[in-house]
Amino acid sequence: MSCCATPLANEVSGELAGSARTGLLAELSAQARQLKDGTVNYQISAPAMHCGACISTIERGLGNLPGVAKVRANLSLRQVSVTLQSGEAKLGPVVDKLVELGYRPYSLSDAALQLADNTLRDLLRSLAVAGFAAANIMLLSIPVWMGAKGTTEELFHYISALIAIPAVAYAGRPFFRSALKALASRRVNMDVPISLGVLLATAMSFYESFLGGGQAYFDAATSLLFFLLIGRVLDHMMRSRARQAASRLAQLASKGGMVVGETGELTYVALEGLRPGMALRVAAGERFPVDGTIIDGATDVDRALVTGESAPVPVSLGAAVEAGTLNLTGAVDMRVTRAAGESFLAEITQMMAAAENGRSRYMQVSDRMARAYAPVVHVLAFTTLVFWLVYTHGNFHTALTAAVSVLIITCPCALGLAVPVAHVVSAGRLFAAGILMKDGSALERMAAVDIAAFDKTGTLTTGEPKIKSSTIPPGEDSALAYALAQRSVHPAARALSTALRGEAAAVVSDLHEVPGHGVEAISSGRLVRLGRPSWVSEIAAAGQDVPATGLAFARAGGQLACATLAERLRDGAGTMVSALAESHVPSMIVSGDNAAQVATVAAACGISETHAGLRPGDKLALLQKLAAEGRHVLMVGDGLNDAPALAAAHVSMAPASASDVGRMAADFVFTREDLSAITFAHAVARRTGRIVKENFALAIGYNIFAVPLAMSGHLNPLIAAVAMSTSSIIVVANSLRLQLLKPARKVSPAATPLVAASLVPAE
Repeated sequence: MSCCATPLANEVSGELAGSARTGLLAELSAQARQLKDGTVNYQISAPAMHCGACISTIERGLGNLPGVAKVRANLSLRQVSVTLQSGEAKLGPVVDKLVELGYRPYSLSDAALQLADNTLRDLLRSLAVAGFAAANIMLLSIPVWMGAKGTTEELFHYISALIAIPAVAYAGRPFFRSALKALASRRVNMDVPISLGVLLATAMSFYESFLGGGQAYFDAATSLLFFLLIGRVLDHMMRSRARQAASRLAQLASKGGMVVGETGELTYVALEGLRPGMALRVAAGERFPVDGTIIDGATDVDRALVTGESAPVPVSLGAAVEAGTLNLTGAVDMRVTRAAGESFLAEITQMMAAAENGRSRYMQVSDRMARAYAPVVHVLAFTTLVFWLVYTHGNFHTALTAAVSVLIITCPCALGLAVPVAHVVSAGRLFAAGILMKDGSALERMAAVDIAAFDKTGTLTTGEPKIKSSTIPPGEDSALAYALAQRSVHPAARALSTALRGEAAAVVSDLHEVPGHGVEAISSGRLVRLGRPSWVSEIAAAGQDVPATGLAFARAGGQLACATLAERLRDGAGTMVSALAESHVPSMIVSGDNAAQVATVAAACGISETHAGLRPGDKLALLQKLAAEGRHVLMVGDGLNDAPALAAAHVSMAPASASDVGRMAADFVFTREDLSAITFAHAVARRTGRIVKENFALAIGYNIFAVPLAMSGHLNPLIAAVAMSTSSIIVVANSLRLQLLKPARKVSPAATPLVAASLVPAE
């Protein structure tokens, strides 16, 4: 099986010009993303890309164009990511260069997806023709093998030729056309030696049947093509399976939304035209097209895409919704907060697409080997031909048979697939468990970690304080406290509002928030306050004990009532720390909070090493110190202040609730509340490393064993085709074993303890 044939439906027919070129450029520009550094990223579908040689050809060809800042070719997704230096740089030369290289470009649209479907259909047709021809020619060969001579033998030879020649011409098109286009572009791909081997086997059969005096080889020629196509079809199907997770994301994207006008009229606007601030109406059964917040109505939402949990989640006024999630029960209006290209769905799609783009150490080795393939295999085949011509004193048949076997058996498809397929399967398995991976090289770095550093608030804990105990008396005081808490955005006030839900809020006036202290208002002519105990005590009766932390309420001249706060550990925090320790990865906390609260969380999680009172620069310095000591640190954090440490760590993770900067700095983002996502990512990374090493061993071992056999004349072309196809299938199937990994069972929130929290966490 070669990995470089151009699918029939995807071939480049002449230059891409005129309206087709203009339309493609317009569609690619509409799907482009403006990056924060001013560059512009384009995603281009290149279905004709099939091997490591294709990757290097595209990246070298496009990387030398003026205005191109970065090029990454994604083999498994058959996509090319091109980043131009600015919006003024022209995309046209990029498209023209792809056509010149022999890779017809498409946009990431339904048309490109349909082309992929046509590829499998055409391969199956070619396979059916080759199988029919091989079976019938073998039947016709039986009488000859049993001793038929003379006219009978010649008749069977003629019939075999009539079947074989058109069958090879039709079924071999995926190989022949790819090879011709490569040669026309003045390059050599993996299908050149494959096509040469098939044509030489057919020519040998013709020669032996009609001019050589007796031995028919048409059955070998058609069977060779049959086995090559079996490998091609299975490879296509297995790699399609590995790409399913990323493909499903594209299907979740809506084509547009119904915009609510100022007078209530509804207007359909395409996805690219939806902008922040617009009001959209989403009916039950539809997916939210972009990120936003609910401004009218209530419904249940299927957020399995975000959390991995299929249970419906109720949402109402003010709730955030993500692009791609499903509205289940009622029509709602939403306010767009992020454009389609910056939505949650777009973010995870980009992470999935980037899964194999990282140039890890293994990928670099694979790329170098794949680039060396064409010249090496031709030299080996030519050397074999010359050797056997000399050794057999000019027996061209024996020499050519050995050379053809070498051409076929040395295809490094297995080597080219060893890394990317494993990375794509891992990314799909992580995605199914609610973990998004930005870069394939992150897997290699994750597998190497030997210490884990955790932020506290929002990472090990939920970051949302809850009321643990309260001395606020029921009745009028509770009603006043509820009225103040409702009107504050502070997390502690929201916790009190939740605890007092059901109270009838009192009527207050002149309510306002005092930054850093709390909220105050006037009730029946008296000042009332809710906030820091030291601030609230200023208006309370003198001589009362004032706690250092927590939340306090008082009316002017009245008693000081207090509430103690706590925050819940994230589900599975303790189990995660224990699992990492069993894998010889100790944990520590790096936090900006005070030492007492950090120690409380550390004790609850089973962490012995803590670093409290750290500023962002202190966290960064600590990680740099550990790196200088040769440690490979996994940093897990969520806040804006964690971003420098996330970027500096050997590898990093952040929850989906993290700040935008934190998510951008992290290598992995987990969407589930359960911290078992961290240990699962670590387990997948370690298993992926083992799978990649096994794939390399299989691919290299196959060539070490098979090539000498082919060069020594012990393998005919048919056996060479079977061996080559089998090696690639084994590598892909070995990578698919990663899908068998299962994440740990989710821990019930009731099993996670509450730990002390301050009024205003320092983080």
